Amino acid sequence: MTQLELAREGKISPEMEQAAAAENVSAEKLRQLVASGRAVIPKNKKRQFDQILAIGEGLRTKVNANIGTSGPCCGVQQEIEKLEVAVAAGTDSVMDLSTGADYVEVRRAILERSPVMLGAVPIYAVATRLRLEKKPLATMDGDDLFRSIEDQCADGIDYITVHCGVTRAVVRRLEHFQRVMPMVSRGGSILVHWMEKNDKENPLYEDFDALLDIAYTYDVTLSLGDGFRPGTVVDATDGPQVEELIVIGELARRARERGVQVIIEGPGHVPLNQVVANVVIEKQICDGAPFYLLGPLTTDIAPGYDHITGAIGGAIAAAAGADFLCYVTPAEHLCIPDASDVRAGVIASRIAAHSADIAKGVPGAVERDRQMSIYRQKLDWEGMMSQALDPEWARQRVSLSADKETCTMCGELCAVKLSQQFKKKYSN
Repeated sequence: MTQLELAREGKISPEMEQAAAAENVSAEKLRQLVASGRAVIPKNKKRQFDQILAIGEGLRTKVNANIGTSGPCCGVQQEIEKLEVAVAAGTDSVMDLSTGADYVEVRRAILERSPVMLGAVPIYAVATRLRLEKKPLATMDGDDLFRSIEDQCADGIDYITVHCGVTRAVVRRLEHFQRVMPMVSRGGSILVHWMEKNDKENPLYEDFDALLDIAYTYDVTLSLGDGFRPGTVVDATDGPQVEELIVIGELARRARERGVQVIIEGPGHVPLNQVVANVVIEKQICDGAPFYLLGPLTTDIAPGYDHITGAIGGAIAAAAGADFLCYVTPAEHLCIPDASDVRAGVIASRIAAHSADIAKGVPGAVERDRQMSIYRQKLDWEGMMSQALDPEWARQRVSLSADKETCTMCGELCAVKLSQQFKKKYSN
């Protein structure tokens, strides 16, 4: 049985117990959330790992880190390093997006070592194999794609991105909207290219039941991908994006009926004034299913700093109810990220996620901030480091004055030190 089926039968699985313990919520509450489809526990039946977590309503906002090779940049060891850096920085999940010649080796190396949930985009493996064999993408067929999905699920992948909402009807919608960038989803563009060349419907949509059979067998969570996500703020929240979301909402209901867990992927570039609306629309159309966003980036003109633009959008989206943030690194739009980019991206997204959790009232979220403030009022530097989201960086940056109590920002004019006497006077 899948986690969704167990939850619907009123049974609390060991995975629900473990995930609930990490959330400061009862296992029964989490069971109810999973049963309703408002939370998921991505864990393949064939894989064991340390940090089993839930994603969804009322839970801590989770963060994912994308890693993986590309055609020009391959190397198993560098991806293992990225995995280790991402985990050390506090990521809750990793996705392997490899499209290099070593894509199978990389996936299995990451599966073997990852202590967190692992996702993938199976169509990348098909496209990569065809490229290496010097065959056109149009020669792919549905069987190729479903074999890739089954192979990766059998390997132990916990959740997969599948662009099932990229249908011929939604593609035609592009004719009526003057997008600056018609499509920026790599998986979505591969499917549209194949559909146009072969004059056929998307096999992931047409044979959705076959996909559900595979996901059910391994209890793999489907991440229904947004092939028509906007790649610029000027294309956000338009017809193709919304129509695809409607299709995805229908498919999500079919998946849950089959006992398959589902999360919904959201847009990547959204202006500030549309971020909340995008979350509200997804939650309404998809019956409260967990929402997974890439960023979203709130401006297009900050290459090199897109971990910041993504964190701005991510904080607003998560505060409005988004559940899962895919990090954006400083390398976005520029190059394949290295280990330092991975670290910066994870930290930025964790800041966004935690800020949102305070706003949402997630159990226990604000207590860490309260404890940090207590240590700051006491000028207890070791205590402050213990609560820091990135204690390694904080330790590198701290510089104390001659009195060894205050930092070099204010020195003898430290407001905290001066107010300690004030606080003592009025607390007696």
